[in-house]
Amino acid sequence: MKIRKDDTVLVASGKDRGKKGKVLKVFPKTSKILVEGVNLRKKHQRAKKEGEKGQVVSLPSLIDSSSVRLICSKCGKPSRIGYKMVDKNKVRICKKCNQEIQ
Repeated sequence: MKIRKDDTVLVASGKDRGKKGKVLKVFPKTSKILVEGVNLRKKHQRAKKEGEKGQVVSLPSLIDSSSVRLICSKCGKPSRIGYKMVDKNKVRICKKCNQEIQ
């Protein structure tokens, strides 16, 4: 999977199209990611202590990794990701500016 934790991504399709967010968690087996502030769902939470009120909490839910584009740290544009061998190490590169992505 080409997207990793702590990458900044732009949502390319779906109800949150155009939103940017940081990747919180990656699930490579299912090709899904968890993005901060994107694809929010509401959860009704029960009161934990007596006298306390229950509440409705917004939580991010999973989104498919194919519907996001990585924002390059060098050029600042959403782009596709490629790979290049540098000193026997495989590094990710931006397809727009050909710079290494950290």
